Amino acid sequence: MTTDANANGLIASAENLWDIVVRVWDTSFAGYNVGDGLLAMGVLAAAFMVRGLFSHVVLRRLIAFADRTDNNLDSKLIGALKGPIKMIPVIIGVYIAFTILELHTATGAINGTQVVETLIVIALFWALHNAVVPASHLMTPLRRALTPVMVDWLAKFLRILFIIVGAAAALQIWGIPVAPVLGGLGLLGVAIGLGAQDLFRNLIAGILILTEKRFVPGEWIHVDGVVEGTVEQINFRSTLIRRFDRSPVFVPNSRLADNAVTNFTRMTHRRIRWIIGVEYKTTTAQLQYIRDKTLEWLDNHPEFAKPPEVATFMRVDSFGPSSIDYLLYCFTHTTNWGEWLRLKEELAFALKRIVEEAGTSFAFPSTSIYMDDGAEVFVPPMVRSHAGEEPVKVQADAVARGEADGGEGSSGEGGAR
Repeated sequence: MTTDANANGLIASAENLWDIVVRVWDTSFAGYNVGDGLLAMGVLAAAFMVRGLFSHVVLRRLIAFADRTDNNLDSKLIGALKGPIKMIPVIIGVYIAFTILELHTATGAINGTQVVETLIVIALFWALHNAVVPASHLMTPLRRALTPVMVDWLAKFLRILFIIVGAAAALQIWGIPVAPVLGGLGLLGVAIGLGAQDLFRNLIAGILILTEKRFVPGEWIHVDGVVEGTVEQINFRSTLIRRFDRSPVFVPNSRLADNAVTNFTRMTHRRIRWIIGVEYKTTTAQLQYIRDKTLEWLDNHPEFAKPPEVATFMRVDSFGPSSIDYLLYCFTHTTNWGEWLRLKEELAFALKRIVEEAGTSFAFPSTSIYMDDGAEVFVPPMVRSHAGEEPVKVQADAVARGEADGGEGSSGEGGAR
């Protein structure tokens, strides 16, 4: 009897132990079956392995196919959608893993459906967010109507909008009401707006700049009292202008909206305005020859604009202190700075040759000193030599004749620009 009782006790203990093992096995994996949990983890690991294989094989073939087409849009879209496409195997793996867990549990601590739906929302709006920029390049008519910068701003707005809508959709899946959150954000926005008036002022100024099409990236502008350079970026708050010394300047959009802006890139022609001085000994015939030959040279040069398209002048303009001055006023067809400098150089060579052919010269600033014959001449006192010789008288005759230093001179050299 004692032996049977002991045996029965051992069997009962073993059964209790087995029950404990079974209970631990069924519930110790965060409330789920350990086998199911391990199987679910294996599925997730396999999903991430397939993700790498999927991106390596499928995406590479898609990219190779897109490279064979004439349209660059498909290549840009595939490049933008790489991340969302790589999430497809992960979403499938998560769905299978949660299905395994939920098939063996009456109630789940985690709602697998909500997790999968959230991942799908993330992948969907991530794809929309990334596809905005490549798709914006298709809007060629819209770019012509609104300017490329305005389309870029619209693309940025859509990307932000997709992020907000995607976040609202994810919150809705988990039963979090979106309206109170938006109301709280509205109150927060009012508070921020009171302290960020300058930000909104610059934003509105940027919209006005784009609407009026004052300038676009790549154009050379001059803002009175602010900066001169090439526009690189027009952002929501400020505009990046690269000065000619290559240093960047970030100018608030309000400064660009309030100040006068000169857009040199949109010049139809480029002007040359020179004052050219010739010597006073130049005769009337020589003056007329220089004028006529210069106008003839300009008229025969194909890269200089002609009247009545533009005004062209070469006239005797004034009698200066040291020269008879011409006003040369003409325009080039090109607005490129380097080409304009080349044409200015050609014009300078031609003017030099024409003036020399006329038999005269360019004038330069000079000063002449004249001595009156009736003026009193200063005679220096007698001085003695060092050797004790007879006093030596400084010759005043040279002074009287004007041969002393400083009797006549000239200073400076010039030439009108």
